[in-house]
Amino acid sequence: MYFKKVHEYLKPNGRALLHGITGQSQGVGVDPFILKYIFPGGYIPRITEVVSHIIEANLQIDDVEPRRRHYKKTLECWHSNYQKVYDETVAEKGKPFARMWDLYLQACAAGFETGNLDVIQYLVTKGSSGQGLPMTRSYMYKKNLK
Repeated sequence: MYFKKVHEYLKPNGRALLHGITGQSQGVGVDPFILKYIFPGGYIPRITEVVSHIIEANLQIDDVEPRRRHYKKTLECWHSNYQKVYDETVAEKGKPFARMWDLYLQACAAGFETGNLDVIQYLVTKGSSGQGLPMTRSYMYKKNLK
């Protein structure tokens, strides 16, 4: 349904860069702690599920980039920042709430470290695939961009 909406909103040959948390192994979709305390009703699809939905929506996949290591670093930074306001969180929300979020940030970083979780960016096109796209990602890594 989501990717059919993406298809609907794109102009012919239009592109969308989509970013989402996925799993690469079976059974990633449900975690009792996360479902109960962090994201009730949440679900983490496997990358194969996402790709099949993209194809079913008649979108072309032009690029798929795993960002797992970057997101692990992001969670570590969030955790570090959270530690700076941990006592304020305890005062405002209570110790169980503060500990729950501390655990969540650390557990997610570990999930990305081990490869159980991933963040994938999908570049999709409605129509002809790849028109005008660079052949590699090297343009993103030029030094001294201004």
